[in-house]
Amino acid sequence: MLASQIAGTGPQRIHFVGIGGTAMVAGARLAVEAGCEVRGSDNALYPPTSEMVAALGVPVATAYAAENLYWRPDVVVIGNALSRGNPEVEAVLERKLHYVSLPEWLKDAVLRARRPVVVCGTHGKTTTTALAAFLLDRAGLEPGFLVGGQPLDFPYSARLGAEGAPFVIEGDEYDTAFFDKRSKFFHYLPEIAVVTSIEFDHADIFDDVAEIERAFQLMLRLVPRSGCTLLCADDARALALKDHAHSRVVTYGFTEDADWRIERLGYSKRGLTRAAVYRDGRPFVELDVPLAGRHNLQNVVAAVTVASLLGAAPDDMKKALPGFRGVRRRIEVFLEAKGVTFIDDFAHHPTAIRETIQAAREQWCGRSMDDGAGASHRGGRLWVLFEPRSNTTVTNRFQRELEDAFACADEVWLGPLYRPERVAPASRLDREGLVRALATHRVAAHCAADASEIVEHVADNAWRGDVVLVLSNGAFDGIHDKLREAFSSEQSLDQ
Repeated sequence: MLASQIAGTGPQRIHFVGIGGTAMVAGARLAVEAGCEVRGSDNALYPPTSEMVAALGVPVATAYAAENLYWRPDVVVIGNALSRGNPEVEAVLERKLHYVSLPEWLKDAVLRARRPVVVCGTHGKTTTTALAAFLLDRAGLEPGFLVGGQPLDFPYSARLGAEGAPFVIEGDEYDTAFFDKRSKFFHYLPEIAVVTSIEFDHADIFDDVAEIERAFQLMLRLVPRSGCTLLCADDARALALKDHAHSRVVTYGFTEDADWRIERLGYSKRGLTRAAVYRDGRPFVELDVPLAGRHNLQNVVAAVTVASLLGAAPDDMKKALPGFRGVRRRIEVFLEAKGVTFIDDFAHHPTAIRETIQAAREQWCGRSMDDGAGASHRGGRLWVLFEPRSNTTVTNRFQRELEDAFACADEVWLGPLYRPERVAPASRLDREGLVRALATHRVAAHCAADASEIVEHVADNAWRGDVVLVLSNGAFDGIHDKLREAFSSEQSLDQ
């Protein structure tokens, strides 16, 4: 497909400023598939985005500079992490170059010619997006997609797909760009809008949960009457959006009266979670789910509902789902060494942290496991290594909720606050207070000065059967590589 075909008379030379952002590298992938000439720029990157950018095979400058724009691009796509003062942003404004946000570019260049499925909500967006794209793909519907992470079942995090085909896109409520403070999902032209949950998050741009609810209410005004609004019946705020919908409303979840209900049945012979899905109270399909945790069953039924609405057959989904490999950094086993299992997850909101800890305990600590030599043993202790990094968790807004979330762990290590200068001292997360509070739950908790201190302690004290869960939405001071080095990987599972 020619670049001019994707965007009408649109640009063929596109520069992505901040190309290492998860969504930005996905957008650049779509532009490459469309035949555009693509370049970009960013600061130093870390996996998996560094690998995703390298796989684009396009020129990428390793620092921001006005000189990066001298190749005269037709349009500059500016990432939402960029702000005034950035040398490329200043050069774009001084030279009056044509610039857009990534969501604006996606709307005009990709989504208008397709059938957008916009997956929104505080939790589960990435996994649900990847699941829906996977089920549609395996059903032969050839969807396009943009996932806010690296799906392990596709070579890249985005695919253009054919015009007129479904396009599944992660719909973030975070703001669009320094010049457009609307939530990203306002640009995505939803034909089907999925809302998984609504909680307070993004403390840097929202004052309270009412502001977030208002953004979702306004987004639903964009769904055409012929479209569908899909709401999680287990989440009160998501379900309340039914009064703001202008299209057909469909509900899903565990709740008894949900239009699409999922019920956990136990475990299959292969150790996968066995679940039954009901549509309007009648059996629809039984599935073997290769994902841990109750929250992932909600994600599965949302994806099954989307795929069914778009024409996927239940037998196709039943056959495909056991092969779903997930998304990097979403309860991903990244290392097994010396009898210890290491899991990486992106969770940084207290609800996601709690659900992920419970899923890890259930999947790896609570059931018989095979040590690779034919012997079965019970899971050991659950270690949780957490980096307070997001604009919400560096604050004390969720001080008590974090205490409750970590109470299910056996041992917790808290890394230093990432860029604490963003928050006034009186409003920062009190790590020492959290350690004291966890002691009342009989959880051994500690504050660390850096990742090396944490890794040294884990290496000296973890024993066979233990599970180490790393929680961060960033690099965590290179803790993953430090753990690999300290444990002299007997078997690395992320290659």
